Amino acid sequence: MVRLVFFTVAAIVLMTLDARFRYAEVIRQGFALAVYPIQRAALAPIALFESASDYFVAQAKLMRETTQLREERLRDAKDLITLGALQAENEKLRQLLDSRERSGRTAQFAEIMYLGRDPFSRKVIIDKGTQHGIEAGQPVIDVNGLIGQVTRVHSLVSEVTLVIDKDHAIPVQVVRSGLRGVVFGSSDGVTMELRFTAGNADIQVGDVLVTSGLDGVYPPSLPVASVVRIDNDATSAFARITCAPLGGPGQNRELLILSKTEASPPYPADAPTAKRPPRGGRSKGR
Repeated sequence: MVRLVFFTVAAIVLMTLDARFRYAEVIRQGFALAVYPIQRAALAPIALFESASDYFVAQAKLMRETTQLREERLRDAKDLITLGALQAENEKLRQLLDSRERSGRTAQFAEIMYLGRDPFSRKVIIDKGTQHGIEAGQPVIDVNGLIGQVTRVHSLVSEVTLVIDKDHAIPVQVVRSGLRGVVFGSSDGVTMELRFTAGNADIQVGDVLVTSGLDGVYPPSLPVASVVRIDNDATSAFARITCAPLGGPGQNRELLILSKTEASPPYPADAPTAKRPPRGGRSKGR
């Protein structure tokens, strides 16, 4: 008990003296310096945990931002692609309008729905029919040239026979020389043939063929095909001329249906022949 009281009194005296004269400041600084490494070692796990937590939080934030930026980029790319497609479609529509003005006829826009199912014919189905005023026999063009002719009409859709169909024939004229002929579709369904042309005719590879308008179906000067190959056979009087169509469903989906050609005037009637008196006869006089 005496010891407790002694040490308590001594502690109070020392604290009072230290508070007044600061004689233990050096001792405290020495103890603090000695204990500092132990404090840092004790706090290291906490600092490491906080650093790791901050790192993973930052990584998760960066991943979210990267994902968000990627989604925004995809949306922007989609918008750009859509914008490019709309610009291309508008350009084609403007070219179709120019084609209509050059043809000098009334016309109606149409769009290809799908290709015909018959593998032996070249036809397409368009989204216009009798309810839209479409009739069989109307020419069909795209921005590059003649596509074909409406051959069958239903209520809401129509069937167009393409110029590359093997049974399709079109009177044409060579732009450069004015040579006339008839171009047919071929059996391969890709090229066309200018038939019944003499081997010495004025025609060259690269010549452009346009409609002559002599058939009364197609208006004149519609681009049809270009000559890609000429084969002369010594055993035949005609040259074999292969042509490539200028227009086609594989190039454009938007079409223009032209109005029919106005009916041609009728052929003039034969003039009546005057009756002649029989040879050797004489007219009777009074």
